[in-house]
Amino acid sequence: MKKEVEAWFRSFQDNLCAALQTCDGGAVFEEDLWQKEDGDGGGRTRIIQNGLVLEKGGVLFSAVTGILPEAAARALLLPDPQFFATGVSVVLHPTNPMVPIAHMNVRYFEAGNGEAWFGGGIDLTPIYVDTEQASTFHKALKSACDQHNPAYYPEFKKWADDYFYISHRRETRGVGGIFFDRLQATPDINIAERFAFVQSVANTFAPVYTNLMNQNRGKTYTPEQKQWQLLRRGRYVEFNLALDRGTRFGLETGGRTESILMSLPAMAAWQYNYTPADGSPEAKTLQFLKKDIDWINL
Repeated sequence: MKKEVEAWFRSFQDNLCAALQTCDGGAVFEEDLWQKEDGDGGGRTRIIQNGLVLEKGGVLFSAVTGILPEAAARALLLPDPQFFATGVSVVLHPTNPMVPIAHMNVRYFEAGNGEAWFGGGIDLTPIYVDTEQASTFHKALKSACDQHNPAYYPEFKKWADDYFYISHRRETRGVGGIFFDRLQATPDINIAERFAFVQSVANTFAPVYTNLMNQNRGKTYTPEQKQWQLLRRGRYVEFNLALDRGTRFGLETGGRTESILMSLPAMAAWQYNYTPADGSPEAKTLQFLKKDIDWINL
């Protein structure tokens, strides 16, 4: 399926960039075409910066082939280290701390021995948690999942809670979302049906996130709230550099460093042993950064 999947991912990148650029209204995506050093594939890195809403954002497409390092092949339980991988990765860092950070990824992996699977997900990282918006976000993800299998949302929601967990901080990165990996064909579900599910997940992102941009873009904020945003961005950086498997896979397989690290914000901060005041909006947000919250029925 790799040609069909690669072509759809390319088209999806085009459509998503157009939707985000229109919503932002103040900046355009700049495209950086790249090739792997060994010539086996490449990608299109598209970056938007200093817009009316988005301080920095990236929508990346790649399609590469290569040989997995021995440790990576062993971790994936693959006897053949040859691989093909294609996907689209999105990370958006708004200027206004009232607009949440967003992440989305959809990907397809095909091993040399013929094994193939999809992975991906969407999660949301509000600087200040708005429970109504978090609930609406999760309802949209559940709707996309339910179109294909009612078991998907609870399973993939828990997977996201566990995956997007900053273990050294004992807190989640945000309000979670859905996360899934190694969705292969089974006797009951063929690979085309897996692809249809991934397409539904991907197509959920633009309408859901542009709605959040528009709901929050005009809200005022203080210097203190901006500083809190920088501290929360620091947590985002910690997760992506210390824990994220996608970042590690890209770096270990010779991916393009600039594209892999586009997920990092333009500015972040770390303040020693910062503790928000009891009862403050910042302290309230920290109370929601935990696993197993039922956002649908909150």
